[in-house]
Amino acid sequence: MANRDRLSGLDASFLHLERAGAHMHVASCMTFAGAPPSYDELVRQTESRLHLVPRYRQRLADVPLQQGRPVWVDDPHFNIRYHVRHTALPEPGGQAELRSLAGRVFSQRLDRSKPLWEIWLVECMEGDQFALLAKTHHALVDGVSGVDIVTVIFDTRPDPAPVPEPDQPWIPRPVPSGAQLLSDALRERATVPAEIVRGARALARGPRQVAGRVAHDVSALSAQVAGTRGVPPSPFNRRIGPHRRFAWVEGDLGQFKAIKNELGGTVNDVVLASVSLALGDYLRAHGHGTDELTLTAMVPVSVRADVERGALGNRVAAMYAPLPVHETDPLRTLRAISESMAGIKASGQAVGAQVLTQLTDFAPPTILSQAARLASRQLAFNLVVTNVPGPQFSLYSLGRRLQAIYPMVPLAANMGLGIAIMSYDGAINFGLVADYDIVPDLDDLAGGLAGAMDELAAAAGVEPAALRAPSEVGRGGPPMGFPLPRSRPYGRGRRHARQPG
Repeated sequence: MANRDRLSGLDASFLHLERAGAHMHVASCMTFAGAPPSYDELVRQTESRLHLVPRYRQRLADVPLQQGRPVWVDDPHFNIRYHVRHTALPEPGGQAELRSLAGRVFSQRLDRSKPLWEIWLVECMEGDQFALLAKTHHALVDGVSGVDIVTVIFDTRPDPAPVPEPDQPWIPRPVPSGAQLLSDALRERATVPAEIVRGARALARGPRQVAGRVAHDVSALSAQVAGTRGVPPSPFNRRIGPHRRFAWVEGDLGQFKAIKNELGGTVNDVVLASVSLALGDYLRAHGHGTDELTLTAMVPVSVRADVERGALGNRVAAMYAPLPVHETDPLRTLRAISESMAGIKASGQAVGAQVLTQLTDFAPPTILSQAARLASRQLAFNLVVTNVPGPQFSLYSLGRRLQAIYPMVPLAANMGLGIAIMSYDGAINFGLVADYDIVPDLDDLAGGLAGAMDELAAAAGVEPAALRAPSEVGRGGPPMGFPLPRSRPYGRGRRHARQPG
């Protein structure tokens, strides 16, 4: 029987990709209404919930001679105060200072000798608010399961009932020796394939079903390969360094739904159209030709079953979405993306990605490592655009309401820009992360993205959310984060969110 604490092939691939300036942690900047809790309060509150997520007290143990993928083991030296940290913003404590701090924190690689997560309490923000910066390695959690864990760690009411205490105090299990890790890995290698063979023999009793599944998987894999062809070079695709810039744009989920209701497609199509318009204007403003240029975005999709929600580890596949950055008309951009995405979904491309990630579970670790590194050198897509559905109700921490979540997706080698989108309580926020040197004017790109949202809203006859007061975004309550500062105008005279005050 396979060790449930052993990394899957997909989870392990994120470790192999972490090189040459790439940090494979997902992250978020979260703002809260009210005075910040004390550091000790946050430590106690976090520690009281750790029994709900036991993996957060575990670290990775490598198998000698790379004869198996790493396993999760209890950390005998676990110290909550290493993982929950405390800092403050310099004056004036506005969103510019918060973005700068987030970029620096997100630039730091997580220590693999310890549990792979951190939470930073950020004080001295202007107004009656504070922030939390959270980082978790991608080998531990994907976007969708991460959302579920957030709903466990946080509360759904400002005055929640006490969390039930664990049946017994946490005592770390002994760390297995190298010989034991090697023995377990070799035993699995000898026994787990036998289970697969027996399953294959059982399936062979129904040859028609087997033939149908093989044909389906071959077709899906062909679609997956076809989706990565013809990726053009771009100024975003250069060797990255370790340093990051981080910015965000706030949106209204209701506005995005209204746009898709008027113009067709899905909310995700509207998201991709906004990104495409903004990237096109940014490239042209920087002297890059976009005639007939179509960039490729890797769009992760969840294949996690409902019964797996709340489980850690990765259950994701990928689709490769064309972004027609040569197109300047918002209606034609949305129509082209909607038609392309409908065709991609019908082709089974996402299923093909799932088949490939399942195959990595049976690849020897040395081959898996080399394959992941080789893939990171290939230009299979220009950027990642990930859209994660978050909880559509208010969350609280120590009685303070979570106002906004700005997500971050990691950058792989040769990938200088990534865009993560997350909906929460009626809002939909974009987190933009970039290599510090490849995109030095990330705020300009963020401003263009806000303008692209307005253009799509205008084309649909929907009121632009960027022109509303921040408190009108979401379902009420305190203001949802900060409005975006005015950016240098470019493109076709788009409107940008106004300067605070």
